[in-house]
Amino acid sequence: MTAVPDAIETFANHVVGTPFDALPPAAIDAAKVFLLDSLGVGLAGTRAPYVDEWIAGYQGTVPGAGARIWGIGGTLPTPAAAAVNGYLIHNSEFDCVHEAAVLHPMAVLLSALMAEVEGRAATGAITDGRALLRAIVLGVDTATSIGNAVTTGLKFFRPATGGGFGAVAAIGAMAGLDREALLDAFGLYYGQAGGTMQAHTEGLAMLAMQAGFCARDAVVAVRMAEQGIPGTRGTLEGPFGFLNLMEDGYDRAVLLDGLGTTWRITEVAHKPFPSGRATHGLVDAVTELKAEQGIDPSAIQRVEAAVPPLTFRLIGRPVRADMQANYARLSGPYTAARMLLTGKLDLTDFTEAAMRDPATLDLGARIAVTADGNPDPNALTPITVTVTLKDGTRHVRTLDVVYGNPAKPMTRDAHLEKFRRNLAHARGDLPAENAERLIALVDDLESVDDVRVLLDLMVPA
Repeated sequence: MTAVPDAIETFANHVVGTPFDALPPAAIDAAKVFLLDSLGVGLAGTRAPYVDEWIAGYQGTVPGAGARIWGIGGTLPTPAAAAVNGYLIHNSEFDCVHEAAVLHPMAVLLSALMAEVEGRAATGAITDGRALLRAIVLGVDTATSIGNAVTTGLKFFRPATGGGFGAVAAIGAMAGLDREALLDAFGLYYGQAGGTMQAHTEGLAMLAMQAGFCARDAVVAVRMAEQGIPGTRGTLEGPFGFLNLMEDGYDRAVLLDGLGTTWRITEVAHKPFPSGRATHGLVDAVTELKAEQGIDPSAIQRVEAAVPPLTFRLIGRPVRADMQANYARLSGPYTAARMLLTGKLDLTDFTEAAMRDPATLDLGARIAVTADGNPDPNALTPITVTVTLKDGTRHVRTLDVVYGNPAKPMTRDAHLEKFRRNLAHARGDLPAENAERLIALVDDLESVDDVRVLLDLMVPA
């Protein structure tokens, strides 16, 4: 009996064999949307905790230049720049997500890819807009298809570990790796991949740093493969492959279903709020109820949210008087309380003053999140939210689709306003006109000859 080839071979064939002209307009449009979105959240991430320490850690251990640090300026060697920018993209929990895969497909991919765009330009390899778009689409296909197939819950931090496969695919597509070199790169990445959900459990900034670790590892893996170093071939399905070791089970039919016909980037969801995607259902539901019923927060007795077990695991944490931003961004009670009290949930809602606000802590203590017994270990919806007022009135809302999902999307105006706010939030005091120039460039990216022009607008003059 002939052994079935490891599915990593199918992904390598997909990346190597799919030209730009095979990509449908919907995939190209979505790639532009989430490229711009990810650049913006990366700039906003410059104000998160530990950014300077993160940069200093790499400056002290890996000196030299290679690629720029978004929103701040200065350069680091390409792998280190990928690590820093990966942290910037994910540290505010504002980056896009593929809900079924439970994976943020752009954080690891784009930070690694753009660092390599700059690193390779030093040797004369210039990346144009078509190549960048192709790399993004194929990288997202790879990472999210792997995540889609998993039939068990999170153990390792899938946005980082699975995201790294997408980064390797994207760099490989951009660099023109042949099939065997790309297979080597996938295997060499897997040998370095890591990222634990323990960081989530403890509410640490290390959770987002793990996206940076895997971006760094993807860059190194491709460079090693180009030097002829062999990588594993049972990378996904071998007895100690990713899907059998770092994940606990998978469906092979789902793993390969639709590859080359269903473009996964068109399934990616925006994050309208800078908090864990699992909080968005609760925030969306209370927003709708408050608007429709005219709910006065002072009249609320309690709020109860019945959610799938994964959602409960991700956001069931209660409010605490000593919360840090990393904890609060993944607290359903905190995020819902801020939305009910202020009518918004933005970057300013994760400042020290906001997280210590007595009214927020009081209302948050009356918001409970419970698991509803959903048998799907990777489901984020449906959720049911019940608001009970002090006079006994009850308002109930069940959501199957959450704001930001392609079936309930942000408008273009809302997406662009999010990008402008994020650029304005960056530490580097970037001119407001840079936002409009970036929007115009991304809209017409097929005509851009050298995509480093995007990065020129993302660092202080």
